[in-house]
Amino acid sequence: MFQVLALDLEGTLISNAMSQIPRPGLFAFLERCREMFPRVVMFTTVNEVRFRAIARLLVEEGYAPAWFQEMEFVQWQGKTKDLSFIPGAEIITTLLVDDFDAYVHPGQEAQWVQVAYFDYPYLTTDMGLTQVLQQLDALTTATVCATVQSPSTA
Repeated sequence: MFQVLALDLEGTLISNAMSQIPRPGLFAFLERCREMFPRVVMFTTVNEVRFRAIARLLVEEGYAPAWFQEMEFVQWQGKTKDLSFIPGAEIITTLLVDDFDAYVHPGQEAQWVQVAYFDYPYLTTDMGLTQVLQQLDALTTATVCATVQSPSTA
């Protein structure tokens, strides 16, 4: 069963750190992620100070739930988002939602849920987060079903 969901910021949840245009459905997406996963973390190239300012603004403007500005932030280094940087998380029970394949750490491709890049002209009809939720629902449902159907060792 998946325990941790790591979310990218730029191109995934918002346009970028400069324009900060929220992706359509952001609030509902974040709330559903929080319901589906015991732990939701931010895993972005944006530094933590900048992320906190962006998150605070998104909350103030009603685009994100209050918990978003206080969510766990993953410190990392290097060229890829190695899920082992998430303290206390097991790679096999962690998923990464990101738009950019170059950030997926080698050998962790199965943990990646790709989202279409949110880019100009920033359409209000964009369905990227809705599509990701469908993928997450399918992954978590498949995991639950596999767990329920596996033979008991008792």
